Amino acid sequence: MSAVLHSRPGEDIVVLRDVMAPMRDGVRLAADIYLPAGTAPFSVILERTPYDKRGSNHADRTAVDPTPRSKPEVAADFARAGYAYVLQDCRGRSASEGVFSKYLNEADDGYDTLDWIADQPWCDGRIGMTGLSYSAHVQAAVAALGHPALAAMFMDSGGFSSGYHSGIRQGGAFELKQLTWAYKHALQAPATTADPARRAALEAEDIGAWARVNPWLHGHSPLGAAPEYEDFVVRLWARETFGPFWTQPDLCASAHYERFTDAPMVFMSSWYDPYALAATENFAALSRMKAGPVRLVMGPWTHGQRSVTWAGDADFGPEAALDGHVADDYLRLRLDWFDRHLRRDKAAADPLPSPVKLFVMGGGSGRRNAQGRLDHGGRWRDEADWPPPGTEATAFHLSSDGGLSRIVPEAGQRAWRHDPASPVPTIGGAIASGAPLMEAGGFDQRETFDLYGASAPGRALADRDDVVTFQTEVLTEAVEVTGPVSARLWISASALDCDVMIKLVDVYPPSADYPAGYALNLTHGVLRLRFRDGFEAAHPMRPGEVYGVDIKAFPTSNLFAAGHRIRLDVSASNFPHFDVNPGTGVPAGEPSEPVVAICSAHFGPDTPSHVVLPIRPVAQD
Repeated sequence: MSAVLHSRPGEDIVVLRDVMAPMRDGVRLAADIYLPAGTAPFSVILERTPYDKRGSNHADRTAVDPTPRSKPEVAADFARAGYAYVLQDCRGRSASEGVFSKYLNEADDGYDTLDWIADQPWCDGRIGMTGLSYSAHVQAAVAALGHPALAAMFMDSGGFSSGYHSGIRQGGAFELKQLTWAYKHALQAPATTADPARRAALEAEDIGAWARVNPWLHGHSPLGAAPEYEDFVVRLWARETFGPFWTQPDLCASAHYERFTDAPMVFMSSWYDPYALAATENFAALSRMKAGPVRLVMGPWTHGQRSVTWAGDADFGPEAALDGHVADDYLRLRLDWFDRHLRRDKAAADPLPSPVKLFVMGGGSGRRNAQGRLDHGGRWRDEADWPPPGTEATAFHLSSDGGLSRIVPEAGQRAWRHDPASPVPTIGGAIASGAPLMEAGGFDQRETFDLYGASAPGRALADRDDVVTFQTEVLTEAVEVTGPVSARLWISASALDCDVMIKLVDVYPPSADYPAGYALNLTHGVLRLRFRDGFEAAHPMRPGEVYGVDIKAFPTSNLFAAGHRIRLDVSASNFPHFDVNPGTGVPAGEPSEPVVAICSAHFGPDTPSHVVLPIRPVAQD
């Protein structure tokens, strides 16, 4: 069925609604096709979504107009620019047939959809893909199969390099955003819309209370009325070892880089986005293997919020928005990219001429701005590669007096307590889909609410007995950290298992606006210690034995100003960002009685615990 969406002089746009594309197993997926004025065929842009092809996306906005635009409005803009635009509902979502299984089926369904589009009379044989978050995941999934018609891509805040290592799990721990996502979308599922009893059962559940249950089981979760979502969570949570399930194209681009498309592609993400590590890893690998060109854009935002200047409680100044700095706006950036690299318009300028465009956070006044946020500041910079040339991986050693320096200290240790019943609360970070339990972005690392059991509102996390901190002396000159962050720590524990959570923090001195100073979180890392020897198999610890372990953190770019300190927080939990380790060493998905553990970090010449920071010389303006 077709209908005319717009009828303006000289630019009629025809929309073909709910056109059904057959998949290899006979399931049909629904698409709305936006065709431009003029004579077919056209270059085509495909966006595949589980979030309703006629809905709105919170990120489809501009700095000038904060009201999100609908997907049909954006599709019409592309059609007016001369592209056929295909908006398709993923399997089992909205008007598409079949059963939705999060992340899975997307590689094969994407491939079959590209086959189908390439056979249509309105397609000139060149197909691009675009989309945010899940709509970026589906791009990476099909690109891993190397479809010949895929000619350009724009992956925004998604596209797993390895979902096991970031996005679904990290360091062996499970990302609890999968729980909040599943609950939210179970409420929005077509089956829920059609069944009032199912909706009532779901709405009666308290997701905040359920977040503390570890693990969810079949029949013991808030998703009992939506068994397909319950099954997804229960099975994903229990898949704690890295193996064939995790290396399929839908979840792991890095296992398929050799076959990955050779098309021009953009990886765009942000420092407070859960796909920051995936974007930088995909770029670093594929820019060296593919004709491309391959580009990386990293902003200071939370997930998809590219048209604002803040993330959480931190503001990065007037340059921080994409609008007016990277491009006029997000639509213009994508149109220019596809004009140059999909339609191959030789007159079109490349909107991303440098391989890497990144935002260096920091350098602001440190005052509280008119909106009540910390003025942290920052600026955009072009780079030739990732990590940026000229950065030096530098070890900063932890010491028993809480110091953090380039000098290896004398032997010593520091201990902290881990009580699974009272975990360290999540305060910001690289999070998405966390509502209503957690908020993404940069925040002063103080407990200011009771939602997760904080017993002393206003207390600094550094004052808890389950967090130990290490910080430099006051910096006499600015230090820039830009690139991958990691740590090599020597750890022991009284339990069979524990997690090691690290968090890199920019510590402001006390000021009139912040009398206690301000501790701004920048990036985090985690390792579940039963996976210290690799993620293919779990090995319980021997209580009291000291192990050297490697912890991979998310990348960042931050200018630590003179007068600040660089701080590393170490703990055994970060809840509800991650599931809480019970300390028993039992496999994920199996209940056990949690135990309180005493964890220790060891220092000195024989156990030189340190964090590795990518230091880049600070330009003298």
